[in-house]
Amino acid sequence: MIQQEFINYEYLSLLPSFVAILLALVSRNVLLSLFVGVATGLFILNDFNLLKTFFSFFDLLFLQLQQSWIQKTLIFALLVGAVVKMLEKSGGVEGIITLLQYKYKIVNSKKSALFLAYGVGIVIFIESSITSLISGLLARPFTDKYGVSRAKLAYICDTTSAPICSIILFNGWGALLLGLISLQVESGVIQDTALTWLLSAVIFNFYAYIALIVAFFSILFDINSPGMDDKIITVETKTCKTKIDSLKGHQGHDSSKSWLLLLPILFMITILFISLYISGEGNILKGSGSTAIFNAVSITLLFMFIYYKITKVIMIKKSFEYSFYGILEMKSIVGILFLSFLLGDISSELHTGNYISTIISGVISIEYLAAIVFIFSGVIAFSTGTSWGTFSIMLPIAVVVAVSLDINNSLLISLVMGAVISGAVFGDHCSPISDTTIISSMAAKCDHITHVKTQLPFALLSGFLALILYLLVGYYFI
Repeated sequence: MIQQEFINYEYLSLLPSFVAILLALVSRNVLLSLFVGVATGLFILNDFNLLKTFFSFFDLLFLQLQQSWIQKTLIFALLVGAVVKMLEKSGGVEGIITLLQYKYKIVNSKKSALFLAYGVGIVIFIESSITSLISGLLARPFTDKYGVSRAKLAYICDTTSAPICSIILFNGWGALLLGLISLQVESGVIQDTALTWLLSAVIFNFYAYIALIVAFFSILFDINSPGMDDKIITVETKTCKTKIDSLKGHQGHDSSKSWLLLLPILFMITILFISLYISGEGNILKGSGSTAIFNAVSITLLFMFIYYKITKVIMIKKSFEYSFYGILEMKSIVGILFLSFLLGDISSELHTGNYISTIISGVISIEYLAAIVFIFSGVIAFSTGTSWGTFSIMLPIAVVVAVSLDINNSLLISLVMGAVISGAVFGDHCSPISDTTIISSMAAKCDHITHVKTQLPFALLSGFLALILYLLVGYYFI
């Protein structure tokens, strides 16, 4: 990028990431924090010359934008916003309600109402905020009808948002992680394809799996944390019951609307795998992840335009309007994505990972590296309220440290990647300033502080179990 020869920056190599983390803790503004981190790194690389730093920023900017995989990743992130907005406006949510309540009579008790929220949270994996929002909107009428506490619903909505989006990565989460890992591949830190590394890392996303299992059993055995009781306002219960019952006369029409939501999602997944197969010349694991995700979302958006036009649900003019607003809502995410690429590239030039590895190699055993990464990622995500910012800061550093400690240990590298993802999701899940935590409270119409307090025992239990797993895997297999 800027410096070609190896220069030992020592503690200065820590400054960009440290500044980004510290500023994020104080301001809770990830965009600003990443930008200042990038500026700090460029200032160091240019021998503390302000004028050179200013011009080198634009050099780096254009250099990154010339790379096709970055272009595809950024465009993909924008198009996800358009797809989500179109799904919201299609009316498929109402169709799902009628389908489950009347046609198949699946929802008829407290447990089935909560399992509806749980199931919807798993199926709608496009974006974490949308996941929790749709899950709450669909299930709340049923949970209210059967007397389930709003706090319990909020917990289920929250647990099936970030955790599920970090496992089923056909979304913006996958794009970000794929981009961050691709940066390590492009810079020569690790070999093989970014998609292969991402798939291996997801296997070690222990917190997400455990959190989902804990939530499942909390529903199955009616386990609640202190303050998460089953009391609910009678008036609201009656109101929700009346609202659900009012759909009876339209069940045939409304249930058919469920395909307006389900078909585009199924179509997107199909295109994704086809594109991976083609770009990998018959081998899905060797396919281009950035190309496949870009193709899947862009073709799906086109499909939705045609499908909704034919079914007369959304006219073409409105489709463009909704897509435009959806794209606008993704602008901050795209900013985070791009700045994270810049910070990762700068950290690579400063050899940050190499310096950290020289510090911890004599103090920390390699077996405990994943557990330590998990803890640090959790703390950062909890303090900032964002998984994405934590991915951007921690993943480039953690990968380089793992490679420096044992370049031939692919299991260690995958485990550390999984620990970053897992820790970031854990901290995000616990954080009161996380967007998914706030939206889950809103979707369930639960007091926000009540949601945070009643969810925390489940999240801490899941985090503790995940930490134990990282210690065990590190001790016995690394």
